[in-house]
Amino acid sequence: MLDTIRDNLTTSQLALLRRFGEKIARLGRNFAVFVRGGRVLFETAGGRFDSADSRLAECAAHLLGDVTAAPAREGVCLYNGESAVLAVFLTPAPTHKRRPDPVAVAMIDLGPSVSDDDPDPSCFVEMLAMLAETFSDSAGVECQMDKIGAELAHTYEELVLLHKLGMNMKVTEADTNFLQMACDSLTEIVLVEGIAILLPRVIDDVERLTVAAGSGIIEVDERMGNLIYSRLVDELNAGREALLDSEVDTPFRYDWPETLQSIIAVPLYGKGRTDSQYAEQTVDGNTVVGLMVAVNRIDKDDFDSIDINLFNSVANGCAVFIDNGRLFRELKDLFLGSLMALTSSIDAKDQYTRGHSERVAFISRWIAERVAESVSLDADQVNKVYLAGLLHDIGKIGVDESVLRKTGPLSDDERQRIKAHPSIGAAILQAIPQMKDIVPGVLCHHERMDGLGYPQGLTADKIPLIGKIVQLADTFDAMTSRRTYRDALPIEKAMVEIERGLGTQFDAQIGRIFLDSDIDALWDTIRDGFGEIHGMDHLNDYGNAAVGTLIR
Repeated sequence: MLDTIRDNLTTSQLALLRRFGEKIARLGRNFAVFVRGGRVLFETAGGRFDSADSRLAECAAHLLGDVTAAPAREGVCLYNGESAVLAVFLTPAPTHKRRPDPVAVAMIDLGPSVSDDDPDPSCFVEMLAMLAETFSDSAGVECQMDKIGAELAHTYEELVLLHKLGMNMKVTEADTNFLQMACDSLTEIVLVEGIAILLPRVIDDVERLTVAAGSGIIEVDERMGNLIYSRLVDELNAGREALLDSEVDTPFRYDWPETLQSIIAVPLYGKGRTDSQYAEQTVDGNTVVGLMVAVNRIDKDDFDSIDINLFNSVANGCAVFIDNGRLFRELKDLFLGSLMALTSSIDAKDQYTRGHSERVAFISRWIAERVAESVSLDADQVNKVYLAGLLHDIGKIGVDESVLRKTGPLSDDERQRIKAHPSIGAAILQAIPQMKDIVPGVLCHHERMDGLGYPQGLTADKIPLIGKIVQLADTFDAMTSRRTYRDALPIEKAMVEIERGLGTQFDAQIGRIFLDSDIDALWDTIRDGFGEIHGMDHLNDYGNAAVGTLIR
């Protein structure tokens, strides 16, 4: 019991009692602190007389049992007998809700008077009253320090969370991954039963407000989501920062399911689609494109202003991420559209090579994905191989159409102009810093292992890997496509020609990997016009992934 009482007192309170007892002892008086049941928590003796411990314990028991004694001063009680005893309650600091019960009684045994020089008993009354006041104040200070410490720790966790969101705000990250990380991280700081982020999504050609990410137990169907959204907009239009509702201090302002005790919802502002039914503009000019909602605070009765600030900060970060992702996707689409338009304009110079660039890009990626299984080639490099295949003939923009479309034999001059297109293409792309890893594929897609290629006549290992892959893809598509001077070769004959050229025209390892792959599946995909590629809806998905590698 005594150990429990001591554990409930702060270090400063115990030190205060010890110092006070020593001071009383120097004045020749006895001091003791009792808890319920007449147990002694602390005592010191002045040495002039012995206190009747049983009498002191009885006095303490009476006080702690709410027995009224005659007050010598407010808060200090006087007991007369063989010797005068002063007593006072030791009480923690009062809270805003109630005054706490006493934890102990401090007592001074004044003893018998032995001389006229003894201190006036009123002095001890004052001292004991000050002890009680100081004891209560010290408890309040310690509680306030603990509260401030807890708030600082909480603020630190909030800063760590916001920093984490900022560090993970990469435009190449999927929306779902980022939003889920935000929900999970927020629930580590704010204890709630459930949290969710709601965003509009088109499902079966109908726009619905759906859960994009969430954590814990929270049930938000379409009807509930629409209800929260409309009520949140109403709150924002009324000048509030969030939808906050509970029945802690007042009844609910809105009707909610029985399982809901408290709720907070904050907006995700953005510049989303203006034709969306979930792009509601508030009176302050902001557009609500989604929301974050949490229900049932666990570690306290209700959500408060601190929670509103934190939720709004996280929601703002999520909204910025979503907007950045949208802009990034639009930028990728614009960039890819420009590349496609450029390659289409090149292919349009010769009706017999129409679609050649897209096919070479796809075949290059096909080869690169299989080479990656045995050679160190990561996803970014595979994407760059795709782009090199797409842009490999960009240099033909500098070659006259009459030369490209000529059906008869080429003159030496015309042949040299054709052979210049890899160098022209490389020079065009060299001016774009993001294309530096694409340039070798464009420059070297007509080099050969035996050194008989162009424009540099490189041999074997001097030819970069990306150039070897695009060269093989370009040759395979040329063999299997109809040209002005010949018909398309059957796929079986094209494979025989590639086999014959291993080690001289083509890299032996890459050529063998290609020949051992499922060429029939490759051919079916090309013949079907890339309608569906390994789970991707369209060839543009390949292009978007590849472009993302360049502009992330």
